[in-house]
Amino acid sequence: MTELKITKVTARIGAEVSGVDISRPLDEATVAALRDALNVHKTLLFDGVNLDDEGQQAFARHFGDLTTAHPTVPAVDGVPNVLPVDSEGGRAANNWHTDVTFVLNPPQASTLRSITVPPYGGETLIANSAAAYRDLPEPLRGLADTLWAEHTNDYDYAVPEEAVDEAEAARRARFTSIKYRTAHPVVRVHPLTGERGLFIGGFAQRIVGLSAGESRKVLDLLQAYVTRPENLVRWRWSPGQLVLFDNRITQHYAVDNYDGLPRRLHRVTVAGDVPVGIEGKESYAIEGDASHYTTVAR
Repeated sequence: MTELKITKVTARIGAEVSGVDISRPLDEATVAALRDALNVHKTLLFDGVNLDDEGQQAFARHFGDLTTAHPTVPAVDGVPNVLPVDSEGGRAANNWHTDVTFVLNPPQASTLRSITVPPYGGETLIANSAAAYRDLPEPLRGLADTLWAEHTNDYDYAVPEEAVDEAEAARRARFTSIKYRTAHPVVRVHPLTGERGLFIGGFAQRIVGLSAGESRKVLDLLQAYVTRPENLVRWRWSPGQLVLFDNRITQHYAVDNYDGLPRRLHRVTVAGDVPVGIEGKESYAIEGDASHYTTVAR
């Protein structure tokens, strides 16, 4: 096995990984060690990587089957599993979210690789939603344990509602070209660690059984625990870096603080399982078929 070095970057989330060349095939022991580190730190940060799109996909496949790039947004030309996250494409995700939670089985993990980085700004914030759950006072934790939320893509974290120009309107129409609604437990049990985490974020738009206004107040209250500074890692991108995060128990946010300068990352996601709540009940789809994006393992 490769001599891995795992160095924590904050107390609650994030570790830098060195001592491994992820551009090469990895042996089972190394993959197992990386998985263990991901379970502990939720986010792994690799510097000085020598990867192209093919190499990024090969690395991600060590953790499971890949999804296609996105249920509705086009992939990189000729590379159906790679999503361009490009400032010129209007997809600066400056809203807290977990990737693609509007489908029945969102990705278990996401990889982001830096292609073009601005000279300043453009950081990615990643939050530990298990730490957020542990921070909840007991009465709030008891409430959250009972709640389910509807997640939908009929709201685009990348296109503000007030945007009215034709290009933005076209991007929004594409993002919502297939409408999805899925009910997930607000508290998700991680299938590998058994940890409980708040499974909400930007696509969670309504609490089952509550009005829209009531839902917003409850979701905002819980979300405030996710985004506490002590639960975050703030990653300042440099060229040739890759971040791997556990999409089942984190949220992330792309900071729009680089004056519209070029910024491009490529995203590859690993197919995930159907979320399960603390009582063992699985999420359920309400609207939309995502089988072209990811299969559901049974």
